[in-house]
Order: sequence, then C-alpha cells, then structure tokens
Amino acid sequence: MRDYLQLAKPRIALMAALTTWLGWALAGGAATPALLFVLLGTALSAAACGALNQSLERVEDGLMSRTKNRPLPMGRVAPGGALLYGLALALIGPAVVWAAGGKVAGALTIATIVLYVLVYTPLKKVTPQTTWFGAAAGALPPLIGWAAAGGALDARAWTLFTIQFLWQIPHFLALFWIYREDYARAGFKVMPVVHPDGGTTAVQIAIHSFTLLPATIAPALVGLARPGYALGAFAVSGSFLLLGLRASWTMSVLDNRRLFLASLAFLPLIFGMLLFGGV
Repeated sequence: MRDYLQLAKPRIALMAALTTWLGWALAGGAATPALLFVLLGTALSAAACGALNQSLERVEDGLMSRTKNRPLPMGRVAPGGALLYGLALALIGPAVVWAAGGKVAGALTIATIVLYVLVYTPLKKVTPQTTWFGAAAGALPPLIGWAAAGGALDARAWTLFTIQFLWQIPHFLALFWIYREDYARAGFKVMPVVHPDGGTTAVQIAIHSFTLLPATIAPALVGLARPGYALGAFAVSGSFLLLGLRASWTMSVLDNRRLFLASLAFLPLIFGMLLFGGV
C-alpha cells in the first residue's frame, strides 16, 4: 500500500487539491459536498499523473540517484500493476470532477493529464521546451476549481494560472541545475543538460523570477484582491526575485538550492494572502 501511495506522489496531489480549492473559493464557491468531490477528483487525477509518469520513466528513474529508490526501479511494484493503477486513476479522477463540477472543470482535468503524461513526459527526452508544457499542466488546478464553482474563466481566473505557471519555471530549473548530472545520465534533455554552460538556464531563471513580480500583483488590478494584498505580494515576490537573480548570477548549487527551497514557500504565501486576506 505504501508503494502505491508513493507512486501517486501524495504531496503533489495534495497541492493540486489545495490550489483547486483556492480557485473554487476565490470564484465564490460555497462549502458544499460538490467541493469535496471536485477536490477528490483533482487529487486522484494528479495521482494518475504521478503514477503514469513513473511507469513511463521507470528505467530512467533507476539511473538517477534522486529517484532510484522509487517503487518501480526497486522492483517493489510490477510495471503492469503500476500502469493499470495509473490508468484507473486517470479514468476515475476526471469522471468525478466532471460529475461534481461540470464539463468545463472535467475537460480541464483531462487536459492536465494529457499535457503531463502524453506531452511533458515523453518530450523530456527530446527538447528542453517540454518544461513549459509541464508548467501548464501544473497550473491548471486553480482553473478547475474556478470553473467547478461556476465562475467564467475571465482575467481573474487566469491570473491564478499565470502565477502558478511562472512560479514553476525557476522552481524546476533550479532543481534541474542541482541534479543536472542525474538528468544527463538518464537522457533527459532538460535545459541544463542541453546547455551545460548554464547561460540559458540562468537567463530563464532571471526572466521568470522577474515576471512573477507583476504576475503576483495582477490580482489586485483585476479585482480579485484588495490593494493591500499588492504590498504583501510585492514584498514576497521582490524577495524571491533577489534570490532568483543571485542564483542566475552565480549558478552555484548552493544559491540554486536556496532558490528551490524559497520556491516551496512562495506559492503558499502568495495564495494564502489571496485566500485569507486579499479579497
């Protein structure tokens, strides 16, 4: 049971559920049983992405020090069992969201799985541009919650998507740089592998750390948050920008690790301010 839970990447599934709840709440959705089913369906769909990703990359995971102890490389779960598990979750999750939240939310949930499993995962061995597809998949849960609550996908909803999309680029590029030898050994064409001098990675970290600042202020400009939220967002995003600029300047493992760790706190801070003090 523990190994199948690990295949589901529960922390990512929980994050998907929480950001779905954020979208639902900011769209004005009430605490109803439908919300619980939407969150469950989103979490199951995120779990499907994790299980199918590990099923498709089980050989590559075995070549990387940070993933070699996962259930599939270690032989604790059979490949066929992992694949069936992922496919079952991929069928049940969107169906639950569709039934509880409507066709738009259901379609967005299906799009998340398609982007992550059928686009992002196979293209990782082809092009570094796949990172943007993975970021798009990871940024869809707030839109799922917003649509499920009955909100039109207007500028307010897309600001949530944009924040989560842009946040993922420095988050993942910092991780890719830290473990670039691992990714190279596995044959993944992530940016630090394709451009080993670090120049392109540094530019992308700097650009996306900078664009996060206006993106996080945008909710106050489109009526999703009070003006006071913008001050807090500026402080958080400004601090993150400084870390991003330092990491992009030195490209040291230490500075990129600091940036990665800061990124783990960034999204909860911004979305927490939006949810509890922004509206």
